Amino acid sequence: MQPTTPLGALRALMQTRGLDGLLVPRADAHQSEDCAPHDNKLAWLTGFTGSAGLALVLADRALLFVDGRYQVQVQHEVDTRVFEIHHLHNEPVTQWIAEHLAPGARIGFEPLLMVNSQYEALCASRCEPVALDSDPFDAVWQDRPAAPCGAITAMPLELSGESSADKRQRVAQALRDAAVDYLAITLPDNIAWLLNVRGSDVAMSPVPHSFLLIDQQGDTEWFVAPEKLASLDPAAIAGVMISPPQAFVGRVAERAAGRVVALDADFSPVALRFAVEAAGGTVRWQSDPVTWMKALKNPVELEGYRASHREDGAAWVNFLAWLQREVPRREAAGDPITELEAQEKQREFRQQRASFIEPSFTTISAAGSNAAMCHYHSSPETNRPITRGEFYLNDSGGQYLNGTTDATRTLSFGPLDAPRRLHYTAVLKGFLALITLPFPNGTQGHQLDAVARRPLWELGLDFDHGTGHGVGHRMLIHELPQRIAKKVNPWPLLPGSIMTIEPGYYLAEQYGIRIENQVEVVKAAPGFSRFSTLTLIPIDLSQVEIGLLSEQEKVWLDDYHQQVRETLSPLVDEDARAWLFAATASLRVQTEA
Repeated sequence: MQPTTPLGALRALMQTRGLDGLLVPRADAHQSEDCAPHDNKLAWLTGFTGSAGLALVLADRALLFVDGRYQVQVQHEVDTRVFEIHHLHNEPVTQWIAEHLAPGARIGFEPLLMVNSQYEALCASRCEPVALDSDPFDAVWQDRPAAPCGAITAMPLELSGESSADKRQRVAQALRDAAVDYLAITLPDNIAWLLNVRGSDVAMSPVPHSFLLIDQQGDTEWFVAPEKLASLDPAAIAGVMISPPQAFVGRVAERAAGRVVALDADFSPVALRFAVEAAGGTVRWQSDPVTWMKALKNPVELEGYRASHREDGAAWVNFLAWLQREVPRREAAGDPITELEAQEKQREFRQQRASFIEPSFTTISAAGSNAAMCHYHSSPETNRPITRGEFYLNDSGGQYLNGTTDATRTLSFGPLDAPRRLHYTAVLKGFLALITLPFPNGTQGHQLDAVARRPLWELGLDFDHGTGHGVGHRMLIHELPQRIAKKVNPWPLLPGSIMTIEPGYYLAEQYGIRIENQVEVVKAAPGFSRFSTLTLIPIDLSQVEIGLLSEQEKVWLDDYHQQVRETLSPLVDEDARAWLFAATASLRVQTEA
Protein backbone atom coordinates (compact mmCIF):
# COMPACT_ATOMS: atom_id res chain seq x y z
CA MET A 1 0.00 0.00 0.00
CA GLN A 2 1.27 3.44 -0.93
CA PRO A 3 0.94 6.18 1.70
CA THR A 4 -1.35 8.08 -0.72
CA THR A 5 -4.11 5.50 -0.20
CA PRO A 6 -6.38 5.83 2.85
CA LEU A 7 -4.93 2.65 4.34
CA GLY A 8 -1.36 3.70 3.62
CA ALA A 9 -1.89 7.15 5.14
CA LEU A 10 -3.40 5.63 8.27
CA ARG A 11 -0.51 3.21 8.67
CA ALA A 12 1.98 6.03 8.35
CA LEU A 13 0.17 7.93 11.10
CA MET A 14 0.08 4.81 13.31
CA GLN A 15 3.83 4.53 12.98
CA THR A 16 4.37 8.10 14.16
CA ARG A 17 2.24 7.41 17.23
CA GLY A 18 3.89 4.13 18.11
CA LEU A 19 0.79 2.03 17.50
CA ASP A 20 0.75 -1.63 16.49
CA GLY A 21 -2.87 -1.40 15.45
CA LEU A 22 -5.85 0.94 15.18
CA LEU A 23 -9.56 0.22 15.57
CA VAL A 24 -11.85 1.98 13.10
CA PRO A 25 -15.52 1.45 14.02
CA ARG A 26 -18.55 2.31 11.95
CA ALA A 27 -19.65 4.69 14.70
CA ASP A 28 -19.95 8.27 15.85
CA ALA A 29 -20.02 9.71 19.36
CA HIS A 30 -23.75 8.85 19.57
CA GLN A 31 -23.47 5.23 18.36
CA SER A 32 -25.81 6.19 15.51
CA GLU A 33 -26.88 3.49 13.10
CA ASP A 34 -26.71 5.99 10.23
CA CYS A 35 -23.47 7.95 10.36
CA ALA A 36 -23.15 11.38 8.80
CA PRO A 37 -20.61 11.36 5.94
CA HIS A 38 -18.24 13.29 8.25
CA ASP A 39 -18.26 10.40 10.72
CA ASN A 40 -18.29 7.41 8.39
CA LYS A 41 -14.59 6.65 8.62
CA LEU A 42 -15.10 2.97 7.91
CA ALA A 43 -16.70 3.65 4.53
CA TRP A 44 -13.90 6.05 3.57
CA LEU A 45 -11.25 3.54 4.58
CA THR A 46 -12.76 0.32 3.20
CA GLY A 47 -15.62 1.10 0.81
CA PHE A 48 -18.08 -0.83 3.02
CA THR A 49 -21.40 1.03 3.29
CA GLY A 50 -23.31 -1.19 5.76
CA SER A 51 -24.56 0.04 9.10
CA ALA A 52 -22.52 -2.28 11.35
CA GLY A 53 -18.83 -2.98 11.03
CA LEU A 54 -15.36 -2.53 12.47
CA ALA A 55 -11.87 -2.53 10.98
CA LEU A 56 -8.60 -3.46 12.65
CA VAL A 57 -5.63 -1.93 10.85
CA LEU A 58 -2.20 -3.46 11.50
CA ALA A 59 1.15 -2.73 9.90
CA ASP A 60 0.92 -5.75 7.60
CA ARG A 61 -2.75 -6.78 7.67
CA ALA A 62 -6.17 -5.19 7.60
CA LEU A 63 -9.32 -6.92 8.87
CA LEU A 64 -12.96 -5.95 8.42
CA PHE A 65 -15.63 -7.39 10.73
CA VAL A 66 -19.30 -7.26 9.57
CA ASP A 67 -22.42 -9.00 10.80
CA GLY A 68 -24.58 -11.60 9.08
CA ARG A 69 -26.69 -9.07 7.18
CA TYR A 70 -23.68 -7.97 5.17
CA GLN A 71 -21.71 -11.13 4.43
CA VAL A 72 -22.76 -11.03 0.77
CA GLN A 73 -22.74 -7.25 0.38
CA VAL A 74 -19.22 -6.84 1.75
CA GLN A 75 -17.84 -9.10 -0.98
CA HIS A 76 -19.23 -6.70 -3.60
CA GLU A 77 -18.01 -3.48 -1.96
CA VAL A 78 -14.61 -4.22 -0.44
CA ASP A 79 -11.30 -5.22 -2.01
CA THR A 80 -10.83 -8.59 -0.34
CA ARG A 81 -7.22 -8.68 -1.53
CA VAL A 82 -6.59 -5.89 0.97
CA PHE A 83 -9.14 -6.53 3.74
CA GLU A 84 -9.74 -9.91 5.34
CA ILE A 85 -13.46 -10.38 6.05
CA HIS A 86 -14.58 -11.72 9.45
CA HIS A 87 -17.94 -12.07 11.24
CA LEU A 88 -18.58 -9.27 13.71
CA HIS A 89 -20.33 -11.48 16.28
CA ASN A 90 -19.15 -15.04 15.63
CA GLU A 91 -15.50 -13.98 15.72
CA PRO A 92 -15.29 -10.65 17.58
CA VAL A 93 -12.29 -8.45 17.02
CA THR A 94 -11.17 -8.75 20.65
CA GLN A 95 -11.14 -12.55 20.33
CA TRP A 96 -9.04 -12.23 17.18
CA ILE A 97 -6.62 -9.88 18.95
CA ALA A 98 -6.23 -12.29 21.87
CA GLU A 99 -5.55 -15.22 19.55
CA HIS A 100 -3.28 -13.59 16.99
CA LEU A 101 -1.40 -10.64 18.50
CA ALA A 102 1.39 -10.70 21.04
CA PRO A 103 0.45 -9.60 24.57
CA GLY A 104 0.99 -5.88 25.06
CA ALA A 105 0.36 -4.91 21.45
CA ARG A 106 -0.52 -1.20 21.40
CA ILE A 107 -4.00 -0.83 19.89
CA GLY A 108 -5.25 2.71 19.38
CA PHE A 109 -8.90 3.70 19.74
CA GLU A 110 -10.99 6.87 19.99
CA PRO A 111 -12.69 6.98 23.43
CA LEU A 112 -15.68 8.93 22.08
CA LEU A 113 -16.37 6.14 19.59
CA MET A 114 -16.07 3.16 21.95
CA VAL A 115 -18.60 2.16 24.61
CA ASN A 116 -17.54 0.76 27.97
CA SER A 117 -18.34 -2.88 27.24
CA GLN A 118 -16.15 -2.71 24.12
CA TYR A 119 -13.36 -1.13 26.14
CA GLU A 120 -13.54 -3.83 28.82
CA ALA A 121 -13.41 -6.53 26.14
CA LEU A 122 -10.40 -4.81 24.57
CA CYS A 123 -8.61 -4.71 27.92
CA ALA A 124 -9.33 -8.42 28.39
CA SER A 125 -7.74 -9.28 25.03
CA ARG A 126 -4.21 -8.87 26.54
CA CYS A 127 -3.36 -5.90 24.33
CA GLU A 128 -2.48 -2.42 25.58
CA PRO A 129 -5.42 -0.13 24.71
CA VAL A 130 -4.20 3.36 23.78
CA ALA A 131 -6.84 6.09 24.08
CA LEU A 132 -6.17 8.72 21.40
CA ASP A 133 -6.48 12.33 22.49
CA SER A 134 -7.39 13.57 19.00
CA ASP A 135 -9.14 12.30 15.89
CA PRO A 136 -6.48 10.60 13.71
CA PHE A 137 -8.61 11.03 10.61
CA ASP A 138 -8.29 14.82 10.80
CA ALA A 139 -4.69 14.35 9.62
CA VAL A 140 -5.25 11.76 6.87
CA TRP A 141 -8.74 12.41 5.43
CA GLN A 142 -7.97 15.39 3.23
CA ASP A 143 -11.42 15.91 1.65
CA ARG A 144 -13.44 14.99 4.73
CA PRO A 145 -17.04 16.30 4.63
CA ALA A 146 -18.01 18.95 7.16
CA ALA A 147 -19.68 17.95 10.41
CA PRO A 148 -23.47 17.95 10.05
CA CYS A 149 -25.36 21.10 10.99
CA GLY A 150 -29.02 20.43 10.25
CA ALA A 151 -31.80 22.71 11.46
CA ILE A 152 -33.74 21.69 14.58
CA THR A 153 -37.52 22.07 14.75
CA ALA A 154 -40.10 21.61 17.50
CA MET A 155 -42.35 18.55 17.80
CA PRO A 156 -45.55 20.27 18.95
CA LEU A 157 -47.60 19.05 21.89
CA GLU A 158 -50.51 18.05 19.66
CA LEU A 159 -48.19 15.49 18.03
CA SER A 160 -45.92 14.54 20.96
CA GLY A 161 -48.67 14.16 23.55
CA GLU A 162 -46.56 15.30 26.54
CA SER A 163 -44.64 18.48 27.26
CA SER A 164 -40.86 18.46 27.53
CA ALA A 165 -41.09 19.98 31.01
CA ASP A 166 -43.21 17.05 32.19
CA LYS A 167 -40.85 14.54 30.60
CA ARG A 168 -37.85 16.15 32.29
CA GLN A 169 -39.58 15.95 35.66
CA ARG A 170 -40.22 12.27 35.07
CA VAL A 171 -36.52 11.76 34.41
CA ALA A 172 -35.59 13.81 37.49
CA GLN A 173 -37.84 11.60 39.63
CA ALA A 174 -36.16 8.50 38.21
CA LEU A 175 -32.77 9.94 39.17
CA ARG A 176 -33.92 10.70 42.70
CA ASP A 177 -35.33 7.20 43.03
CA ALA A 178 -32.00 5.74 41.90
CA ALA A 179 -29.92 8.07 44.12
CA VAL A 180 -28.15 9.46 41.04
CA ASP A 181 -27.04 13.09 40.81
CA TYR A 182 -26.67 13.46 37.04
CA LEU A 183 -27.62 11.60 33.89
CA ALA A 184 -25.45 12.10 30.80
CA ILE A 185 -27.34 11.37 27.56
CA THR A 186 -25.61 10.80 24.24
CA LEU A 187 -28.34 9.00 22.23
CA PRO A 188 -29.82 11.56 19.80
CA ASP A 189 -33.32 10.05 19.72
CA ASN A 190 -33.54 10.09 23.54
CA ILE A 191 -32.64 13.78 23.52
CA ALA A 192 -35.09 14.51 20.70
CA TRP A 193 -37.91 12.78 22.59
CA LEU A 194 -37.05 14.43 25.92
CA LEU A 195 -36.94 17.96 24.46
CA ASN A 196 -39.75 17.47 21.92
CA VAL A 197 -37.54 18.44 19.00
CA ARG A 198 -36.56 16.85 15.71
CA GLY A 199 -33.38 17.34 13.69
CA SER A 200 -31.95 17.03 10.19
CA ASP A 201 -28.27 16.21 10.61
CA VAL A 202 -28.64 12.94 8.71
CA ALA A 203 -31.22 12.39 6.00
CA MET A 204 -34.10 10.12 7.06
CA SER A 205 -32.93 10.14 10.71
CA PRO A 206 -34.78 13.18 12.12
CA VAL A 207 -32.86 13.55 15.38
CA PRO A 208 -30.22 16.20 16.17
CA HIS A 209 -26.66 15.24 17.03
CA SER A 210 -26.11 16.67 20.49
CA PHE A 211 -25.46 15.75 24.13
CA LEU A 212 -27.43 16.45 27.30
CA LEU A 213 -26.88 16.56 31.06
CA ILE A 214 -29.81 16.53 33.49
CA ASP A 215 -29.82 16.47 37.30
CA GLN A 216 -32.17 15.37 40.11
CA GLN A 217 -34.11 18.64 39.96
CA GLY A 218 -34.65 18.43 36.22
CA ASP A 219 -32.14 21.21 35.48
CA THR A 220 -30.99 20.52 31.94
CA GLU A 221 -27.99 21.56 29.88
CA TRP A 222 -28.14 20.82 26.16
CA PHE A 223 -24.84 20.64 24.29
CA VAL A 224 -25.76 21.50 20.72
CA ALA A 225 -24.30 23.64 17.94
CA PRO A 226 -26.12 27.00 18.24
CA GLU A 227 -26.42 27.30 14.44
CA LYS A 228 -28.86 24.39 14.49
CA LEU A 229 -31.29 26.40 16.67
CA ALA A 230 -31.74 29.35 14.31
CA SER A 231 -35.27 28.29 13.30
CA LEU A 232 -36.37 27.02 16.71
CA ASP A 233 -38.66 29.17 18.82
CA PRO A 234 -36.81 29.68 22.16
CA ALA A 235 -40.09 29.04 23.95
CA ALA A 236 -39.91 25.43 22.77
CA ILE A 237 -36.88 24.82 25.00
CA ALA A 238 -37.63 27.22 27.83
CA GLY A 239 -35.61 26.44 30.94
CA VAL A 240 -32.92 24.52 29.06
CA MET A 241 -29.35 25.86 29.17
CA ILE A 242 -27.52 25.78 25.81
CA SER A 243 -23.78 25.02 25.53
CA PRO A 244 -21.50 23.98 22.64
CA PRO A 245 -20.97 20.23 22.07
CA GLN A 246 -17.23 20.56 22.62
CA ALA A 247 -17.91 21.47 26.27
CA PHE A 248 -19.78 18.27 27.07
CA VAL A 249 -17.05 15.93 28.33
CA GLY A 250 -15.43 18.73 30.32
CA ARG A 251 -18.75 19.68 31.92
CA VAL A 252 -19.41 16.07 32.91
CA ALA A 253 -16.02 16.05 34.62
CA GLU A 254 -16.75 19.39 36.29
CA ARG A 255 -20.08 18.18 37.71
CA ALA A 256 -18.84 14.71 38.63
CA ALA A 257 -16.55 15.56 41.56
CA GLY A 258 -17.98 13.75 44.57
CA ARG A 259 -21.19 12.94 42.68
CA VAL A 260 -22.87 9.92 41.11
CA VAL A 261 -23.24 10.14 37.35
CA ALA A 262 -25.45 7.67 35.46
CA LEU A 263 -24.07 6.47 32.13
CA ASP A 264 -25.84 4.13 29.75
CA ALA A 265 -24.15 0.76 30.08
CA ASP A 266 -24.55 -0.03 26.39
CA PHE A 267 -24.17 3.28 24.59
CA SER A 268 -22.25 5.89 26.60
CA PRO A 269 -18.75 6.48 25.20
CA VAL A 270 -15.96 5.35 27.49
CA ALA A 271 -14.63 8.92 27.31
CA LEU A 272 -17.32 9.82 29.87
CA ARG A 273 -16.18 7.08 32.23
CA PHE A 274 -12.63 8.40 32.01
CA ALA A 275 -13.86 11.94 32.72
CA VAL A 276 -15.99 10.98 35.74
CA GLU A 277 -13.35 8.79 37.33
CA ALA A 278 -10.58 11.35 36.76
CA ALA A 279 -12.70 13.97 38.54
CA GLY A 280 -13.29 11.75 41.58
CA GLY A 281 -16.89 10.94 40.74
CA THR A 282 -18.73 7.63 40.72
CA VAL A 283 -20.13 6.05 37.57
CA ARG A 284 -23.51 4.33 37.87
CA TRP A 285 -23.83 1.99 34.91
CA GLN A 286 -27.47 1.61 33.96
CA SER A 287 -29.78 1.84 31.00
CA ASP A 288 -30.81 5.39 30.20
CA PRO A 289 -34.31 5.72 31.74
CA VAL A 290 -35.37 7.85 28.77
CA THR A 291 -35.01 4.81 26.50
CA TRP A 292 -37.84 2.99 28.25
CA MET A 293 -40.01 6.08 28.70
CA LYS A 294 -39.72 6.78 24.99
CA ALA A 295 -40.53 3.19 24.01
CA LEU A 296 -43.95 3.13 25.68
CA LYS A 297 -46.01 5.38 23.43
CA ASN A 298 -48.74 7.65 24.74
CA PRO A 299 -52.23 7.75 23.15
CA VAL A 300 -51.39 10.75 20.95
CA GLU A 301 -48.29 9.05 19.58
CA LEU A 302 -50.18 5.80 18.96
CA GLU A 303 -52.89 7.58 17.01
CA GLY A 304 -50.14 9.26 14.99
CA TYR A 305 -48.73 5.87 14.01
CA ARG A 306 -52.17 4.66 12.91
CA ALA A 307 -52.82 7.77 10.84
CA SER A 308 -49.41 7.66 9.15
CA HIS A 309 -49.92 4.01 8.23
CA ARG A 310 -53.22 4.81 6.55
CA GLU A 311 -51.38 7.41 4.47
CA ASP A 312 -48.49 5.08 3.74
CA GLY A 313 -50.80 2.19 2.91
CA ALA A 314 -52.57 4.31 0.29
CA ALA A 315 -49.21 5.21 -1.28
CA TRP A 316 -48.20 1.54 -1.29
CA VAL A 317 -51.43 0.45 -3.01
CA ASN A 318 -51.08 3.09 -5.70
CA PHE A 319 -47.49 1.92 -6.24
CA LEU A 320 -48.30 -1.81 -6.28
CA ALA A 321 -51.19 -1.31 -8.70
CA TRP A 322 -48.83 0.59 -11.01
CA LEU A 323 -46.22 -2.16 -10.74
CA GLN A 324 -48.65 -4.99 -11.46
CA ARG A 325 -49.87 -3.15 -14.55
CA GLU A 326 -46.55 -1.89 -15.87
CA VAL A 327 -44.04 -4.69 -15.17
CA PRO A 328 -45.52 -7.20 -17.67
CA ARG A 329 -46.31 -4.49 -20.23
CA ARG A 330 -42.87 -2.90 -20.10
CA GLU A 331 -41.06 -6.24 -20.16
CA ALA A 332 -43.04 -7.32 -23.22
CA ALA A 333 -42.13 -4.03 -24.90
CA GLY A 334 -38.44 -4.62 -24.28
CA ASP A 335 -38.16 -1.72 -21.85
CA PRO A 336 -38.46 -3.30 -18.38
CA ILE A 337 -38.93 -1.30 -15.22
CA THR A 338 -35.74 -1.21 -13.16
CA GLU A 339 -35.12 -1.19 -9.41
CA LEU A 340 -34.23 2.51 -9.39
CA GLU A 341 -37.23 3.47 -11.51
CA ALA A 342 -39.56 1.58 -9.18
CA GLN A 343 -37.92 3.18 -6.14
CA GLU A 344 -38.42 6.67 -7.56
CA LYS A 345 -42.02 5.95 -8.57
CA GLN A 346 -42.81 4.74 -5.06
CA ARG A 347 -41.37 7.95 -3.66
CA GLU A 348 -43.59 9.96 -6.02
CA PHE A 349 -46.67 8.17 -4.70
CA ARG A 350 -45.61 8.90 -1.11
CA GLN A 351 -45.02 12.56 -1.95
CA GLN A 352 -48.68 12.81 -2.93
CA ARG A 353 -49.67 12.24 0.71
CA ALA A 354 -50.09 15.56 2.54
CA SER A 355 -48.28 14.53 5.74
CA PHE A 356 -45.27 12.86 4.09
CA ILE A 357 -41.87 14.42 4.88
CA GLU A 358 -39.19 12.05 3.56
CA PRO A 359 -38.36 8.34 3.43
CA SER A 360 -37.62 6.77 6.81
CA PHE A 361 -34.61 4.88 5.40
CA THR A 362 -33.01 4.16 2.05
CA THR A 363 -35.43 1.99 0.11
CA ILE A 364 -34.42 -1.60 -0.59
CA SER A 365 -35.63 -2.08 -4.16
CA ALA A 366 -34.19 -5.45 -5.10
CA ALA A 367 -34.90 -7.71 -8.07
CA GLY A 368 -33.74 -11.28 -8.44
CA SER A 369 -30.34 -12.07 -6.93
CA ASN A 370 -29.92 -8.53 -5.57
CA ALA A 371 -32.56 -9.34 -2.94
CA ALA A 372 -30.27 -12.04 -1.54
CA MET A 373 -28.40 -9.13 0.10
CA CYS A 374 -30.93 -8.29 2.79
CA HIS A 375 -29.74 -4.67 3.13
CA TYR A 376 -29.06 -4.10 -0.57
CA HIS A 377 -29.44 -0.62 -2.06
CA SER A 378 -29.67 -0.24 -5.81
CA SER A 379 -27.21 1.91 -7.73
CA PRO A 380 -26.60 2.66 -11.40
CA GLU A 381 -23.97 -0.08 -11.38
CA THR A 382 -26.23 -2.76 -9.85
CA ASN A 383 -29.63 -1.64 -11.17
CA ARG A 384 -31.54 -4.72 -12.39
CA PRO A 385 -34.76 -5.01 -14.39
CA ILE A 386 -37.89 -6.26 -12.64
CA THR A 387 -39.15 -9.25 -14.60
CA ARG A 388 -41.89 -11.85 -14.41
CA GLY A 389 -39.50 -14.74 -13.76
CA GLU A 390 -38.07 -13.48 -10.47
CA PHE A 391 -39.05 -12.13 -7.07
CA TYR A 392 -38.97 -8.39 -6.48
CA LEU A 393 -38.44 -7.30 -2.85
CA ASN A 394 -39.33 -3.80 -1.68
CA ASP A 395 -38.53 -2.71 1.90
CA SER A 396 -39.35 0.96 2.45
CA GLY A 397 -41.03 3.45 4.74
CA GLY A 398 -41.82 7.07 5.33
CA GLN A 399 -41.35 9.82 7.86
CA TYR A 400 -44.73 11.50 8.26
CA LEU A 401 -45.67 14.48 10.41
CA ASN A 402 -47.18 12.15 12.99
CA GLY A 403 -45.37 8.84 12.64
CA THR A 404 -42.80 6.55 11.03
CA THR A 405 -43.52 3.56 8.80
CA ASP A 406 -41.57 0.48 7.75
CA ALA A 407 -42.86 -2.43 5.63
CA THR A 408 -41.62 -5.07 3.21
CA ARG A 409 -43.42 -6.91 0.45
CA THR A 410 -41.98 -9.58 -1.83
CA LEU A 411 -43.79 -9.64 -5.16
CA SER A 412 -44.03 -11.74 -8.29
CA PHE A 413 -45.51 -10.86 -11.64
CA GLY A 414 -45.71 -14.32 -13.13
CA PRO A 415 -45.37 -18.01 -12.19
CA LEU A 416 -42.26 -19.07 -10.29
CA ASP A 417 -40.61 -22.46 -9.72
CA ALA A 418 -41.45 -24.82 -6.88
CA PRO A 419 -38.50 -23.96 -4.57
CA ARG A 420 -39.33 -20.25 -4.67
CA ARG A 421 -42.99 -20.98 -3.95
CA LEU A 422 -42.11 -23.26 -1.03
CA HIS A 423 -39.68 -20.77 0.48
CA TYR A 424 -42.12 -17.89 0.07
CA THR A 425 -44.83 -19.95 1.78
CA ALA A 426 -42.49 -20.80 4.67
CA VAL A 427 -41.68 -17.13 5.21
CA LEU A 428 -45.37 -16.25 5.13
CA LYS A 429 -46.21 -18.99 7.63
CA GLY A 430 -43.50 -17.74 9.98
CA PHE A 431 -44.90 -14.21 9.67
CA LEU A 432 -48.42 -15.45 10.39
CA ALA A 433 -47.30 -17.61 13.31
CA LEU A 434 -45.81 -14.62 15.11
CA ILE A 435 -48.31 -11.91 14.24
CA THR A 436 -51.22 -14.08 15.48
CA LEU A 437 -49.49 -15.22 18.67
CA PRO A 438 -50.82 -14.14 22.09
CA PHE A 439 -48.08 -14.07 24.72
CA PRO A 440 -47.91 -13.59 28.51
CA ASN A 441 -47.27 -10.09 29.80
CA GLY A 442 -43.56 -9.56 30.34
CA THR A 443 -42.49 -11.81 27.47
CA GLN A 444 -39.19 -10.78 25.92
CA GLY A 445 -38.43 -10.69 22.22
CA HIS A 446 -35.92 -13.54 22.13
CA GLN A 447 -38.56 -15.80 23.67
CA LEU A 448 -40.74 -15.32 20.56
CA ASP A 449 -38.09 -15.38 17.85
CA ALA A 450 -38.21 -19.12 17.12
CA VAL A 451 -41.93 -18.96 16.43
CA ALA A 452 -41.29 -17.03 13.21
CA ARG A 453 -38.38 -19.28 12.22
CA ARG A 454 -39.98 -22.69 12.74
CA PRO A 455 -41.46 -23.10 9.21
CA LEU A 456 -38.02 -22.37 7.77
CA TRP A 457 -36.22 -24.53 10.32
CA GLU A 458 -38.45 -27.44 9.31
CA LEU A 459 -36.96 -27.07 5.81
CA GLY A 460 -33.41 -26.82 7.17
CA LEU A 461 -33.31 -23.08 6.44
CA ASP A 462 -32.84 -19.90 8.48
CA PHE A 463 -32.12 -16.17 8.13
CA ASP A 464 -29.26 -14.18 9.66
CA HIS A 465 -31.02 -11.07 10.95
CA GLY A 466 -33.48 -10.17 13.67
CA THR A 467 -37.19 -10.88 13.36
CA GLY A 468 -38.38 -7.52 14.65
CA HIS A 469 -37.27 -4.13 15.98
CA GLY A 470 -38.76 -1.06 17.60
CA VAL A 471 -39.74 1.94 15.47
CA GLY A 472 -39.54 5.56 16.63
CA HIS A 473 -42.31 8.15 16.56
CA ARG A 474 -41.15 10.34 13.69
CA MET A 475 -37.67 9.38 14.73
CA LEU A 476 -35.33 6.46 14.07
CA ILE A 477 -36.49 3.48 12.07
CA HIS A 478 -34.66 1.15 14.48
CA GLU A 479 -35.55 2.15 18.03
CA LEU A 480 -34.39 0.65 21.29
CA PRO A 481 -34.87 -1.20 23.54
CA GLN A 482 -37.25 -3.93 22.33
CA ARG A 483 -36.13 -6.40 19.73
CA ILE A 484 -37.19 -9.84 18.48
CA ALA A 485 -34.10 -11.88 17.65
CA LYS A 486 -32.10 -14.91 18.71
CA LYS A 487 -29.89 -12.78 20.92
CA VAL A 488 -31.19 -12.33 24.46
CA ASN A 489 -32.90 -8.99 24.98
CA PRO A 490 -34.09 -8.32 28.56
CA TRP A 491 -36.78 -5.77 27.65
CA PRO A 492 -40.39 -7.00 27.71
CA LEU A 493 -42.89 -6.37 24.93
CA LEU A 494 -45.50 -4.27 26.72
CA PRO A 495 -48.68 -2.59 25.48
CA GLY A 496 -47.75 0.69 23.82
CA SER A 497 -44.60 -0.74 22.25
CA ILE A 498 -44.21 -0.45 18.48
CA MET A 499 -42.44 -3.30 16.67
CA THR A 500 -41.91 -4.88 13.29
CA ILE A 501 -42.38 -8.55 12.40
CA GLU A 502 -40.15 -9.45 9.44
CA PRO A 503 -38.99 -13.03 8.83
CA GLY A 504 -37.18 -13.73 5.57
CA TYR A 505 -35.09 -16.14 3.57
CA TYR A 506 -32.09 -15.39 1.35
CA LEU A 507 -30.42 -17.75 -1.11
CA ALA A 508 -27.06 -16.21 -2.04
CA GLU A 509 -26.76 -15.03 -5.65
CA GLN A 510 -30.33 -16.19 -6.44
CA TYR A 511 -33.18 -14.49 -4.54
CA GLY A 512 -34.42 -13.02 -1.28
CA ILE A 513 -37.80 -13.06 0.43
CA ARG A 514 -39.11 -10.95 3.32
CA ILE A 515 -42.59 -10.03 4.58
CA GLU A 516 -42.79 -7.24 7.14
CA ASN A 517 -45.58 -5.49 9.02
CA GLN A 518 -45.29 -2.87 11.70
CA VAL A 519 -47.35 -3.73 14.78
CA GLU A 520 -48.52 -2.28 18.08
CA VAL A 521 -48.42 -4.38 21.24
CA VAL A 522 -51.90 -4.29 22.82
CA LYS A 523 -53.67 -5.94 25.73
CA ALA A 524 -55.30 -9.30 25.04
CA ALA A 525 -56.86 -11.77 27.50
CA PRO A 526 -56.10 -11.07 31.18
CA GLY A 527 -52.38 -11.43 31.71
CA PHE A 528 -51.63 -11.60 27.98
CA SER A 529 -50.69 -9.26 25.15
CA ARG A 530 -50.84 -9.59 21.38
CA PHE A 531 -49.81 -7.78 18.20
CA SER A 532 -52.21 -5.44 16.41
CA THR A 533 -51.13 -4.62 12.88
CA LEU A 534 -50.44 -1.04 11.85
CA THR A 535 -49.26 -1.78 8.30
CA LEU A 536 -52.08 -1.77 5.73
CA ILE A 537 -50.71 -3.29 2.52
CA PRO A 538 -51.95 -6.35 0.60
CA ILE A 539 -49.74 -9.42 0.91
CA ASP A 540 -48.97 -11.10 -2.43
CA LEU A 541 -50.55 -14.56 -2.30
CA SER A 542 -49.99 -15.44 -5.96
CA GLN A 543 -47.03 -17.72 -5.21
CA VAL A 544 -48.28 -19.28 -1.98
CA GLU A 545 -48.78 -23.03 -1.74
CA ILE A 546 -52.33 -22.66 -0.48
CA GLY A 547 -52.52 -26.30 0.62
CA LEU A 548 -49.80 -25.63 3.21
CA LEU A 549 -51.85 -22.92 4.95
CA SER A 550 -54.02 -23.81 7.92
CA GLU A 551 -57.60 -22.66 8.24
CA GLN A 552 -56.53 -20.24 10.99
CA GLU A 553 -53.92 -18.71 8.69
CA LYS A 554 -56.47 -18.29 5.90
CA VAL A 555 -58.90 -16.63 8.31
CA TRP A 556 -56.27 -14.13 9.45
CA LEU A 557 -55.27 -13.30 5.87
CA ASP A 558 -58.90 -12.76 4.86
CA ASP A 559 -59.63 -10.61 7.90
CA TYR A 560 -56.45 -8.59 7.35
CA HIS A 561 -57.17 -8.04 3.68
CA GLN A 562 -60.73 -6.98 4.47
CA GLN A 563 -59.33 -4.38 6.91
CA VAL A 564 -56.88 -3.17 4.26
CA ARG A 565 -59.61 -2.96 1.61
CA GLU A 566 -62.14 -1.14 3.77
CA THR A 567 -59.61 1.31 5.21
CA LEU A 568 -57.76 2.19 2.02
CA SER A 569 -60.38 2.05 -0.74
CA PRO A 570 -61.55 5.65 -0.03
CA LEU A 571 -57.92 6.87 -0.02
CA VAL A 572 -56.33 5.33 -3.12
CA ASP A 573 -56.36 6.56 -6.70
CA GLU A 574 -59.36 5.51 -8.73
CA ASP A 575 -57.27 3.43 -11.15
CA ALA A 576 -55.76 1.51 -8.20
CA ARG A 577 -59.06 0.64 -6.54
CA ALA A 578 -59.89 -2.31 -8.80
CA TRP A 579 -56.44 -3.79 -8.18
CA LEU A 580 -56.91 -3.31 -4.41
CA PHE A 581 -60.18 -5.26 -4.46
CA ALA A 582 -58.61 -8.08 -6.48
CA ALA A 583 -55.49 -8.20 -4.27
CA THR A 584 -57.58 -8.43 -1.09
CA ALA A 585 -60.21 -10.91 -2.32
CA SER A 586 -61.14 -13.65 0.13
CA LEU A 587 -58.68 -16.52 0.04
CA ARG A 588 -61.24 -18.98 1.45
CA VAL A 589 -63.81 -18.09 -1.19
CA GLN A 590 -61.21 -18.61 -3.92
CA THR A 591 -60.07 -21.98 -2.60
CA GLU A 592 -63.64 -23.19 -2.02
CA ALA A 593 -64.54 -22.25 -5.59
